[in-house]
Order: sequence, then C-alpha cells, then structure tokens
Amino acid sequence: MNQSSKVIFEENSRVAPLGVIAMESATVLGDKINNYLIRWAKEGGTEYDTFLVEADCPRFSSGDAKGIIKESVRGKDLFIIVDVCNYSCKYTMFGNENSMSPDDHYQDLKRMIQAASGKAHRINVIMPSLYGGRQHKRSYRESLDCAVALQELENMGVSNIVAFDAHDPRVHNAVPLMGFDNLMPSYQVLKTMFKTIDNFRPVKDSFMIISPDEGAINRNMYYASVLGVDLGMFYKRRDYSRVVNGRNPIVAHEYLGNSVEGKDVFIADDIISSGESMLDIAYELKKRKANRIYAYATYAIFTNGLETFDKAVAEGMIDGVFGTNLTYIKPELKDRPWFHEVDVSKYIAYFISALNHDVSTSLIMDPHEKIKQLLEKHKDKLV
Repeated sequence: MNQSSKVIFEENSRVAPLGVIAMESATVLGDKINNYLIRWAKEGGTEYDTFLVEADCPRFSSGDAKGIIKESVRGKDLFIIVDVCNYSCKYTMFGNENSMSPDDHYQDLKRMIQAASGKAHRINVIMPSLYGGRQHKRSYRESLDCAVALQELENMGVSNIVAFDAHDPRVHNAVPLMGFDNLMPSYQVLKTMFKTIDNFRPVKDSFMIISPDEGAINRNMYYASVLGVDLGMFYKRRDYSRVVNGRNPIVAHEYLGNSVEGKDVFIADDIISSGESMLDIAYELKKRKANRIYAYATYAIFTNGLETFDKAVAEGMIDGVFGTNLTYIKPELKDRPWFHEVDVSKYIAYFISALNHDVSTSLIMDPHEKIKQLLEKHKDKLV
C-alpha cells in the first residue's frame, strides 16, 4: 500500500467528521460502502458503529413528500448516495401504488439537501447514473435536464458530484466551478471477468475489444490499450426522417476493424436499456465468425425484459453479460447464469474516504497500475 493510500485510513486527517446518507434507492450499496469505511477506520485506530446517517423521505397520501434527517449532521462532511434509476422503490398516491421515477428520486435528493439546512460542513452527492444524463445535447427545441440539474445542485450548496461512466461527461461544462468526478470501473470489470469466465485469455491472438458505436469508443479504446489487443467498432446508420421512442431508429450496424474470426469479443457500453443494439451487434459478430461474445454495461437495466437475451444465450449468440451494482438489479436478472455482477462498492468507499481526507484521487480514478498488477497475477493465462 502506498503512502497516499494509508492516509485515507487515518482519523486525524479528515476534513470533517464523515456522514453518509444512503437514500432509499441505494440502501444495499450504502450498506456495503459503510462496511468498508468502518473497517478502514478501525485500521486507522478508531472504532465506529456506522457512518450511515438515518434519514427518510416519507410521503403523504396525496403524493407530497418531505425529507427528514433524524440525527445531527452539523459540521459533517456529508455524502448523499442516490440511484435515480431504481424503479423498485414504491409509494402510494390516492390509494395507487407507483414506482418511483428518476424525477421522484431527484426531488427526494433535493429534499435531503434542504433538510441538512446548511448545517453540514460540506455536501457531496454520489449519483452513479446522472439524472437526465441520456439527454446530453440539444438537437431541436429540447430540454437539457442534466445540465440544469447540476446547476440547481450547485446553487443548493453541493460541493462535489461523483458519477460513473456518464453518457457524456462534457455535461460538467454546465458547472465548471463545482467538483465533478466521472469514474470508470474498468479494473473491477476485468477482475470480475478473470474470476467468472473459464479460460479467459485477453491476448491479441485470441481476443478483441469492439465498440458498439462511436459514442462508446473512448471506454473501449481504454480496454484495448491496457490489454494490448485490437479494437474494432460499429457505427449506427440511422433514419433521421423518423423518431421512434424518442430517438431516430437504427437502419444498420456497419463494422470497421480487423477480422474477429475465431476470437473472443468484449463489447463495453454505458447502458443496456432495451438491449436491441447489443444483440444486433452480437448477431453481426457471429456472422463474422466471432467465438465467444461478452457484453458489459455499467447500467444493465433491461427495460424490455430478459427474454430476448435468454434466447440469444440459448442460441449461442452471446455468452455473458456483465453489469455493475451501481443501479438496481432486478432479482430475476441476478438469477440468470449468464449475468455477472460487478461490485463497485469498495471503489466508491475509497473515493469517499479520499475526499474526506482531502488527498489526491488520481490513483483511485486511474486504475492503470491496478490493472497491470491484475494482469501480472494472471500472467499464466496470457501466454
């Protein structure tokens, strides 16, 4: 462990006493993060029962809500964790049960910031999937929800926003004076792949990285660079004369790159929504005689259900899907043998602790050294 990593365990170097509020949408992730923080504090010589601050956003029968923090946060370095994509959270309105939408989660986040009433030393928001993040640019007379939300949070006194694999990290330009970190769990993904894939051999003669479109090229370029393998990509040919489900429909996926014949393929994207694009690419790769195909999405939400992926796996078109626990994973997805969960809680805990101790986060944000160590550990598989 290097010296800067040791600092984040020391009690007397904190910016302020640490407090973590895990919103209802992120209680499971919050518990895992809290366990790491407790353990590290103990290693630093201080015993804590918990860093979690008890809070709630109850609703009236009319649907109105309020934020309540049930203990003092005065002088604390407060981290609020929220998963705006968690549709499993429910509330009752006029006798009808409703699933919470991203709008509902975002409003509850603002309620919690209000409840802190300016008493916290600093407020930081961990929002893995940015609210409104998929609407990242204006094409016509359109709203820019994510940019406006970031400005709103800045005006409410939020000091730092921590996101993961933002659809377009340039949204930070909306709040250039506020702390904004866009983290990529690349190391955690590769570690899970080594752990779960039989005969996983990410070397140039038998493995390739494929970007599903031009927007995902940077994240896939990183994987290809650290592994030293070839990179290919698809680009989406769209019909710009029509709009279907809020977007221009894809006419075809065109491939650019070296032959994939006989090679295992890894496709990384930020989100699997309906999953149609990912499956289209898998079918195209199989036409080109690719061997095993593995897909990864930071947010595997599967809005149209799992049946199409079940069928693709049964037909041998796709061999596995990886997704993080940064957003809600439905139980039936967790039970699928082809799905592999990537745990990112330790990464977030490191980042919280680094910010709380006011030390450089560069080693945490750049996982290159850890990936090198991971490859060295598994070098017998890379020959």
